[in-house]
Amino acid sequence: MARTHVIRVATAALVVVGLALAGSCARAPGLGHGDAQTDAPAPSGDNLPSYDGKDETPPTEGGGVQPLAFLLPGDLIGVSMPWQGTQNWAEAFAKFGPALEAAGLRAVVDDAGNDSGKQIQQIEAMIAQEAKVLVVGAVDGTQLGNVLDQAKDQGIIILGYDRMIDETTSVDGVVQYGAFTTGVMEGQALIQGLEEKGAAKPWTIELFAGAPTDPNATLFFEGAMSVLQPLIAAREIIVGSGETSFTEVATLEWANEKAQTRMESLLTSTYTDGVGPVGVLTPNDAISRAILTACEAGGFDLPVVDGLDAEDISIGWVREGRQYATVSKPTDQLIARTLVAINSLLTSPELPVPDFTHLNGVKDVGIYTLSPTIITQANIDEYYPCSKAKDAEQATNWKCN
Repeated sequence: MARTHVIRVATAALVVVGLALAGSCARAPGLGHGDAQTDAPAPSGDNLPSYDGKDETPPTEGGGVQPLAFLLPGDLIGVSMPWQGTQNWAEAFAKFGPALEAAGLRAVVDDAGNDSGKQIQQIEAMIAQEAKVLVVGAVDGTQLGNVLDQAKDQGIIILGYDRMIDETTSVDGVVQYGAFTTGVMEGQALIQGLEEKGAAKPWTIELFAGAPTDPNATLFFEGAMSVLQPLIAAREIIVGSGETSFTEVATLEWANEKAQTRMESLLTSTYTDGVGPVGVLTPNDAISRAILTACEAGGFDLPVVDGLDAEDISIGWVREGRQYATVSKPTDQLIARTLVAINSLLTSPELPVPDFTHLNGVKDVGIYTLSPTIITQANIDEYYPCSKAKDAEQATNWKCN
């Protein structure tokens, strides 16, 4: 789809969308580089273009013509989430529907339970229900080509959410926090933690990555290794097990129990002298906690670990010093960025111009991006102050009492 109709992110649109995203408890980092802001109002209420349902281009107040909007109020938006197995995906599942309805649109939101076949069936059902836009957090970014081709044949606009959709031309854009940048931050956080710990070099560490089916997992790992590999080459870092390739360190299905089992095996096979690694690269908070749990259960000192997603429990662990860091990617901001793109279709036939493009194997896909933030004890009260805990449970998880 040609992207010649330029609409940049509107501050007011983010405010309107934010009202629908109740439950945000942390100060969210700002938008990514290239997110120019204007004073244009969000398309809602009296700001919506008049349209009588005929296939004509409605006139503007000045007597000219404006492009026909792709969406009308009340149109159906299909949202396909991969699962609810981590806090960020559970939050997205709960909040997308109300946010779309607050924008004057109808929504159907499904959770595929980490099953690609089930996700394909759910998307087929959304096509049959005549959804106008599909928002897809892919279980496996390489398996959706055929069903998305069907959607594209029906004129549906397709947005990837959080994860890239690979090997298909039938994707119009992806809204995400920069995946490679996120990985760089994970690597930087690990190095920073090791330096603060004062551990003598060479540092002995282990590496963990996410699920091979998730394209973000590869980018997270590549970003982190861009920081770590020079130190490994210089022998300032030693990977104790020798397992350094993505294939060797990937965690199938992002399963915490698989990560914990692997860590337990590494501790008993590689660290037989009772001295464990001083650091572990971890791809998300849940796996970080699984690794720390394995070390505690085995009687090893806790290594420096990074993390990702700023889950409530990990915010508490960072606050008390068990987990060194997490990389924050607030779900509310990601949904809001997605809603800005969708809302633009109420006044335009096309999506806004993206921040940049990324080759998904067959197509340069437009990326709408946000910037993540490293959270440590040093800045946790700035981004996750106890005064902003939404309820007693969250305050407890945040270690505020």
